[in-house]
Amino acid sequence: MTDENAPTTVRVAVQLLDEGIEPPAYAHPGDAGADLRSRVDLVLEPGERALVPTGVALALPFGYVGLVHPRSGLATKHGITIVNAPGTVDAGYRGELMVTLLNTDPREAFTVARGDRIAQLVIQRVDRADFDVVTDLPTSVRGAGGFGSTGGFGTKGLKDA
Repeated sequence: MTDENAPTTVRVAVQLLDEGIEPPAYAHPGDAGADLRSRVDLVLEPGERALVPTGVALALPFGYVGLVHPRSGLATKHGITIVNAPGTVDAGYRGELMVTLLNTDPREAFTVARGDRIAQLVIQRVDRADFDVVTDLPTSVRGAGGFGSTGGFGTKGLKDA
């Protein structure tokens, strides 16, 4: 008998590019994100961003994607986030995982020590789309409303690029 609530798992090959850095790991049972660590020491000044190496490379199976998310504690307590959150790790990518950290705090610098947990990696199944070019799209209740249109924060007054 199998447990219907047991999480599914996927095998992911991990290459350690720095023997002193731990591989991605889940902190608690049921966590969606595995911690990624910094390979280097650095200081992020207020408003500064830096491309931070993690010391690991992956071989994701085709049909999966890695999504790199900010750590909520770093964001809440220190204003540290990821510029392109979530970062996308494609199944065919074999280079070192890098994280573009941004210090949004207007006053305080933030120190990252080698080995600090800086981001979370979420592995998800992903379907590949076949794009069909059409003249007209089918209608929907929502229509073309977007960019906050349902919450009263629409794009009125914004300049189009």
